[in-house]
Parts: sequence; structure tokens; C-alpha cells
Amino acid sequence: MVTAKCLEKICHGGQQTQKAGKARESHFSLWYAGPGAFIFLVMYIENVGSSSQAGDGAEAEMPDKLSYELVAGNSHAPVIFLCDHASNYVPPELAGLGLSKHVFDRHIAYDIGVAELTRGLAAHFDAPAVLSKFSRLLIDPNRGEDDPTLIMRLSDGAVIPANSRLDEAAGKDRLEQFYHPYHRAISRVIEQALSCEIVPVLVSIHSFTPAWKGMPRPWHAGILWDKDPRFAQPLIAAFKAQRGITVGDNQPYSGALKGDCLYRHGTSRGLAHALVEVRQDLIGDSNGIEEWLERLARAIKKAMTAKDLHKIIHYGSYSD
Repeated sequence: MVTAKCLEKICHGGQQTQKAGKARESHFSLWYAGPGAFIFLVMYIENVGSSSQAGDGAEAEMPDKLSYELVAGNSHAPVIFLCDHASNYVPPELAGLGLSKHVFDRHIAYDIGVAELTRGLAAHFDAPAVLSKFSRLLIDPNRGEDDPTLIMRLSDGAVIPANSRLDEAAGKDRLEQFYHPYHRAISRVIEQALSCEIVPVLVSIHSFTPAWKGMPRPWHAGILWDKDPRFAQPLIAAFKAQRGITVGDNQPYSGALKGDCLYRHGTSRGLAHALVEVRQDLIGDSNGIEEWLERLARAIKKAMTAKDLHKIIHYGSYSD
């Protein structure tokens, strides 16, 4: 009889099928329990929303039609990477939300450079990562469900026509098709780590514009955090140790936002966490992404040596 507390994942895969107008995602994972033991095949199916091809104002295509991308990584990794604004995808039936295609190249649709950066970090640390596969203009997974900016009517001077006349039923549909599956995926990855007796650190990757309302932003990167200092403060110190880098401490934004992604999965669970913002002009091409992948990896590795990171401690939130 196998009594191992945690099995090692040696294979993971999945596909999507269509049933009754809903996209269904089937996953399989192979787990190895040790020499002479059994290999287990674990399967589950999840409704993930309507299946569609990408349309105007969207990415070229959305191959697996999911609301999230999962990088399986090693279930024993001490860190999990999150990327809330990785994509500018909008389903074709929403006709680009009434916006011109060029709007979806702007920061209001997604965080420039972060998808590649997140995948690179996951590969570097052999760690799991969860990335969104829908535009923040559709619905913002980094907002609480009762946040008035969950579905933006106006963003940085751009009126979002389809959102300005959105009814309650359509808003709930976006929650069910995109927002909830993304957060369920994050919860599953965290639960998998905890089942292996690993208390993971959560690192959320974002990017910000070089200027706001005509004012240049001096920071190369910013670390956002709430009451829990365990990972954020060592990470800030690690960046300050890098020559020529100006790092913001809760700049250019505050990390205390009730109901956001790290509140939901970090603060509420008592997991150490931090949100990393990188200035978009620094990661706008492959060279910049490569440079900042190395910088981030170095800073995260150093910060991961801090005390009490892998304990569940509830600090609460300034937003409560």
C-alpha cells in the first residue's frame, strides 16, 4: 500500500472538448510514488466556458480556448508564479468590445512583457505558474468581485463601449467563463503544494507604464505588498543591492487592495507573497525580457532565504 504523503508528478497534459455549447477541459497527470510503487493516472474535467476563435481586437488565436494557462512545474517548488494580465484576448462574439484593434496593443488591455517574463521565471525555478488568457478589459482577475473596476467602463481615457452598456447577466457570464476558472486554477496549484507539505511563496508579475498623466515614473521596478512583510521587504532589499536599479516600495501603486488576487490567495491563506511591477519600456522586447528575467531571478533567489516564508501566518490587510 502506498502511504507517501506526496507523489511526484512526472507527466501532465490536457485537451478541450465541446459539449452543449460549453468548452470542457480534461486533464491527466501521472504520479510516481517511488521505487517499486504504483503509477497513478489522475483525471478531471472542468467546464471552462464557451469555446471560440479569437476575433477583432484580440490575439491571433487562443489555441486551447481556456481562461488560463498552466505551467505545471515541480509540485515541490517553494514558489508559485501568477500573471493576472498576461493576455489581450477577447472572444470574437464581443466584437473587440467596440474598440479599435490598436487599443489592444496598449497597457489598458494587458501588461506588456509579463507573459514571457512569467514563463521564463517558472522555467528558471522549475515552478508552477498560472497566467490569465483574457484581457483585463473583459474582466480584471486582479480585482475583487464587488470592486467597481472589475469591469472597466473607462480606462486611461478610452471608453469601453461594450462595457458601458453591460447588464448584470452578461457580467455574471464573464465571471463564470473567465474570472472564476482562473482563480480556481490558482487554488488548485496552491492546494497541490500544500498537499506535498510545501507552503509556497506567491509571486505575481505585472508591468507599468513609463509615465502617467504626463509625469515620468522614476522606478525601474516596484514591489507591492500589504501587511505581510516576509517576502516583500527582502525582495526590495535584493533589488536595491543591484547597481543602477531604482525600486519602488509600494510604488507606483499600493499593494493593499481588498479582494485582489494576492489578497484572495495570499493574505486570506496566510501565505507569504509580493507583487512585482516592472516598467514596460524595460521589457518591451526580447533583450529587455532576458535582462529582467535574470534580474528578477537573482532578486527572488536572494529573497527566498528570508525567515518564516514557508509558514502560514495571517497578518491581515490594511484594506479590511
